[in-house]
Amino acid sequence: MIPLALIVLFGRSRLRWLTVRGVSMEPTYADGDRLLVLRSRPRTGVPVVFEVPSRGGPPSAPPDVDWLVKRVVATEGQPVPPGLEQWGSTVPPGHFLVRGDNPRSLDSRHFGFVPEESALGRVLRAYRPAASTSAPDQGSGSNLGARFDREP
Repeated sequence: MIPLALIVLFGRSRLRWLTVRGVSMEPTYADGDRLLVLRSRPRTGVPVVFEVPSRGGPPSAPPDVDWLVKRVVATEGQPVPPGLEQWGSTVPPGHFLVRGDNPRSLDSRHFGFVPEESALGRVLRAYRPAASTSAPDQGSGSNLGARFDREP
């Protein structure tokens, strides 16, 4: 009984559900996909959820978007990948760089380094709702982020 209680407590404090909004992570995640996020430090190659950067944020982020979902391309001490050299040659301590899987994504190419403390965690699992098996509407590409679900 005690191990089950620990799992429940661990899950409530370290796991969060969110719903993807937009197309910036296509084809990996589509609009409406549900993501299970584990609180953890960003790791290269892994999708991460983080707060919209405060220095102006992405130019087209809707005002109701507080979180973004992107793939980590470099963490502190690693060389800056091609296409992001305008931010320097090495990722500074306590920061990381991200790119969306969709080439039109607004990501570190636009807002630079992301502070590590703004990361909520990495995507542990993704679920596509049964009703949304078709490709999401491409729209303007302005819906970039995610929202937290109230129910697990």
